[in-house]
Amino acid sequence: MTLSAADAQTLLQDSVTALRAGNAVKARSLLEELQQAGDAIDPQWLLMAHACRMMDDNEAEEAALQKLLAIDKRHLAALLLMGELKARQNDDRAANGFYKAALNMVSVGARVTDDLRPKLKQAEEFLAGAHGRFENFLLRKLNEAGLQGDDTPKPVTNAIDMLMGRREIFHQKPSMFHYPGMPQREFYERREFPWLEHLEAAIPDMKDELAAVLAKTQKFSPYVESIANRPRPNNPLLDDSSWGAFYFWKSGEEITENTAQCPKTVSALGAAPIPIIKERSPMALYSVLEADTHIAPHYGLLNTRLICHIPLILPADCALRVGGETRPWKDGEALIFDDSFEHEAWNRSQERRVILLFEVWRPEISETERSALTTIFEAINEYQKPVAI
Repeated sequence: MTLSAADAQTLLQDSVTALRAGNAVKARSLLEELQQAGDAIDPQWLLMAHACRMMDDNEAEEAALQKLLAIDKRHLAALLLMGELKARQNDDRAANGFYKAALNMVSVGARVTDDLRPKLKQAEEFLAGAHGRFENFLLRKLNEAGLQGDDTPKPVTNAIDMLMGRREIFHQKPSMFHYPGMPQREFYERREFPWLEHLEAAIPDMKDELAAVLAKTQKFSPYVESIANRPRPNNPLLDDSSWGAFYFWKSGEEITENTAQCPKTVSALGAAPIPIIKERSPMALYSVLEADTHIAPHYGLLNTRLICHIPLILPADCALRVGGETRPWKDGEALIFDDSFEHEAWNRSQERRVILLFEVWRPEISETERSALTTIFEAINEYQKPVAI
């Protein structure tokens, strides 16, 4: 059938009039006649979808919307109507996809007509409700599988939090050296390190030795210090003893006047797999965080190590965030984490917090790899070092 432009316009107007009058059968018949007129005439798939919806013909409505989206995959009204259709059919996953696509179009500047604004609000409300329905469904399935509460492995809990948008995804970003293939884990658990039992058993002795140190001095050198002939770090606590340090080993060198005061602490550290790297490791110290002090988010140098904290003076309202997880220190328990993730710490109390801080090799790195990495790090230190004349 061939229609003139005038005839086509008449059919279109009549179909619109029929739709407004609630006569979906007539409107659909007129639109089908229009669609048979050939490629030169706009088939009006959106109007056909509205007519089919009024007739409760979901299959035909979807076919019309799919025709329109095949022509323009970003058609905002078609995306919203498809989302609404799938929601009516209790297909949350499909409705989520179409509604999210529609909202994404708006976020990048798609034009929104007044008639679509209620549908956008409907999309947002649906997504919020579907989010809760999905989470309840997921938790029920985990419960049926015997995974609930403290029985749920931590990575599973974290993955669910990421899936539900409650937890940001962080990655290792060491500022100096990245070793590929390392697990993306912010915290490690104490039970994974048998040597910690010996260290934690020595905590009472460590506290006694710390008390003796504090009886002699209350002033500590800043943890973050300016270095001559180097750019100044962009750190709010630069040269500020609010984050202080009392070193046992610094840059691989033993501070003998300090180790002599704390022999039991030093002996306990002998159980840990601390790297031995010329001019770099061991590294062990009391890390002192004065009252109401915040260590701003930052990244460590390497992802070949883990940092271990042994709390010795622990006031309330102190915690450490690594990536997407925050943990408080607990008296008598080590805290082990990967500092190549963004991390920060705070002491919001009015008392001083002191931990024993040291680094250990990552357990995933073999002895052969540790030897190669030691050579690499020592070569980095040696390269372009001033030559004595």
